[in-house]
Amino acid sequence: MTTPVLLDVTDSVATITLNRPDAMNGLDTATKELLRDTVEQVAEDAEVRCVVLTGSGRAFCVGQDLKEHLAGLKGESDVPLSDTVERHYNPIVLALATMPKPVIAAVNGVAAGAGASLAFAADFRILVDSAGYNTSFAGVALSCDTGSSWTLPRLVGTAKAMELLYFPRTVSAQEALELGLAHQVVTAEELPSAVGELAARLAAGPTVAFGSIRQAAAYSASHSLEESLAFEADKMALTGGTEDHLAAVDAFMAKDKPVFRGR
Repeated sequence: MTTPVLLDVTDSVATITLNRPDAMNGLDTATKELLRDTVEQVAEDAEVRCVVLTGSGRAFCVGQDLKEHLAGLKGESDVPLSDTVERHYNPIVLALATMPKPVIAAVNGVAAGAGASLAFAADFRILVDSAGYNTSFAGVALSCDTGSSWTLPRLVGTAKAMELLYFPRTVSAQEALELGLAHQVVTAEELPSAVGELAARLAAGPTVAFGSIRQAAAYSASHSLEESLAFEADKMALTGGTEDHLAAVDAFMAKDKPVFRGR
């Protein structure tokens, strides 16, 4: 059997590839469980300094596998929708959004439903020019999941997020760029090099600082200024004690370029 999620770790970059191209990388139970375990694994791996999430074939991810979902609605599946949100989608997106290292979504094709939500949880989204987003949820009379109620308003503002969630439609790559849902739009041929260049840059950077910045920005979104300042102080204490910080200051004084080790 073909493994539904692939993992490659090269030069401190972990590339996670959804690998059900014939199903447009729809998320059945086996895929969700392996994706959850893989994301949590790379989140904890100190040797991984950047994570890339992408898909195989012509889609990034179309979200929940509808054949399996229909079986659940008819009582023919062991994992009803309410359970899969708690057992699969929530831990996947939580690990993606909170891991102490940068995350890139290499959106190689359509990203719909939970697939779009996974991309929204990344720090950077590089889209091929033929890709598009569709929130999908309300179109099948469902609420939103996989963190989109949290990530989407922060990316595009509450009013636009409500429009995209209430009235699902395909948001083209170009519109995504204008809305702030894409960091870069490239051709399919350019995608590997564009993602590789950004991933290499992030993997060569001060990983603890990147992770701390990522966590501080997320924390401040739901806490007061006073609480956010205290959180910032904790992260400054953490990063100020790293080898990378000392190396950077030494390099600055020597008018040299620092080499970061991610610790």
